Amino acid sequence: MSWVTSLRSMPADLPAWDRVYAFFRRWRDKGWTAEFHDRLRDRIRESAGRVREPTAGVIDAQSVKAAASVPAATRGFDGGKKVNGRKRHIVVDTLGLLLTVVVTAASVTDRDAGQTLLARLRERHWRITLVWADGGYTGQLVAFAHNVLRIALTVVKRSDNNIGFVVLPKKWLVERTFARLMRSRRLARDYETRTDSAAAMIRWSMSMVMSLARR
Repeated sequence: MSWVTSLRSMPADLPAWDRVYAFFRRWRDKGWTAEFHDRLRDRIRESAGRVREPTAGVIDAQSVKAAASVPAATRGFDGGKKVNGRKRHIVVDTLGLLLTVVVTAASVTDRDAGQTLLARLRERHWRITLVWADGGYTGQLVAFAHNVLRIALTVVKRSDNNIGFVVLPKKWLVERTFARLMRSRRLARDYETRTDSAAAMIRWSMSMVMSLARR
C-alpha cells in the first residue's frame, strides 16, 4: 500500500486525497513539517520547566519492514534484526522528544548513519554536548563526535552479568519514543517511496503525540 493509495480511502469529511497529498508534499519540501514539529517541541520543553535548547540527547535506531512501494535503492536487510526494509535513526532529548531523524535502508549500520545524524543534530541544536548511545555506536564515531562536532558520545554498554532482555540506562528514553511512534498505524511499516517522506511522517506522528500530551 503506497501513501497515495492510503489517501484514496481517507474519511469523507476530509478534502480529496490529491489535495491532502499536495499539502503534505508542500509542507515536506518547504521544511514546514519540521518547523511545526520543532515549535511544538519547544513549547513542551518550556511547559516542563526546561529551556528550549537541550544540552543532552539519546541516539538509537529502529528497523521496520518495507512495503512494496519502497524502491530497492532505499531498502535493505538488517542482518541483526532480520528485517528487510528501512531503518529509522533518531536522537531524542531527556524528555524523549524528537530532536532529529534520518531514514535509511535497513542495511546501513548505526555507526555509518550516526555520523550524518549527529552532524544534523549539531547543526540544529548548538547547545548539545552529550549524547548517550548503546554498543552499536562504538568505534570511530566516538572520535568523530568528539573531535569534529564537540559532542561527548557516551556508550552505555550491556553488562556481562545481565541475562535476557535488559533496558540500558538512558536508552529507555528513546525506546519509549519508538513505542509511542508505533501507535501510529502508518508507521507500523515503511510505505513511503522517498526517505524524506518517511521522515516527515515520523515528525507528524510525534507532533500528534506531543499535542495529546498538552491536553
